[in-house]
Amino acid sequence: MHITATELKNRLGRYLEAAQVEPVIVEKSGRTSSVVLSKRRYDQLCRLEDMLWDMKARNAEQEGFLSDEELRALVGQ
Repeated sequence: MHITATELKNRLGRYLEAAQVEPVIVEKSGRTSSVVLSKRRYDQLCRLEDMLWDMKARNAEQEGFLSDEELRALVGQ
């Protein structure tokens, strides 16, 4: 769903409800500026991002980078 910022301002409640079902893409001055998401979807995306960073950290350790514990031991913390 694509709407203008003015439309969002004028009918906020309507689009907050719509965001429970699908992302609401907001355009300002003819360009996409924001996306309104449900809290549930936002939480899902945050969990996925955390999982991605965990995978990147594990891969870095396997490639020889220091773990958090190793780094703390090295700098004496």
